[in-house]
Amino acid sequence: MPWGAALLGLLVGFLIGLTGMGGGAMMTPLLLWTAWVGPTVAVGTDLVWNALTKVVGATVHYRKKNVNLALVWRLAIGSVPGALVGLYLLSLLKKFTSVQYVDHLIVRLLGGALIVVALSIFLRGYIRLIPEGSTRTATKGNLVGWHVPVLGFVVGVLITFTSVGSGSLIISTLLLLFPGEKLNKLVGSDVFHAVFLVGVAALGHWGLGDVNLKLVSGLLVGSVPGVWLGSSISSRIPERALRPAVAALLFVTGLKLV
Repeated sequence: MPWGAALLGLLVGFLIGLTGMGGGAMMTPLLLWTAWVGPTVAVGTDLVWNALTKVVGATVHYRKKNVNLALVWRLAIGSVPGALVGLYLLSLLKKFTSVQYVDHLIVRLLGGALIVVALSIFLRGYIRLIPEGSTRTATKGNLVGWHVPVLGFVVGVLITFTSVGSGSLIISTLLLLFPGEKLNKLVGSDVFHAVFLVGVAALGHWGLGDVNLKLVSGLLVGSVPGVWLGSSISSRIPERALRPAVAALLFVTGLKLV
């Protein structure tokens, strides 16, 4: 498994560097496909791996001043409680139902999440084509209200069960809420926020015994050079051709899981 995990990490890291997508939407389905671990452990392992990789990305974005701390805070006051609620519900399910039922539920939720992520990727590409008719940005005045914390809460619950949602879903929604905001600011804020959200979910799964540390180590060995390699050649491949192909693959995978 260690060498296989390194190769899998290399593949997912390469795709992350190439497309800029979050790893959760790709890693957990691939872990299920390899059958190395069950659905619950696949989610927990992916979350720990994801949390460690997010720390690196968040550090880079913070140094480049791409982080809107007010936006991060508004997301976190919804997402962290959402993750805790999700962990509590998961612990109840594991206590009062069978392992087979929990695994079945996670697979179905993961499939639904992948379909939503695929649609959000298509939507994200469409939003970029819309003429800039709004200058609404993520300023403190525009962040007042319930919409951003509710978005965080929903994603917080979802990521606990599926490890999917901290990237594509949040970015696509923020693009709709703040079409005048620079994309690099939204991406940087999302990655910085994900350190807290994914970190809480990862620690919770660790406490529930749903993490394979040997597998995490193997994934990290491969994903670091994979991200570098994918990022190095990303400018040579047209994004308009690549993203729809990845979205279609995620959509089909989601349908099969559902």
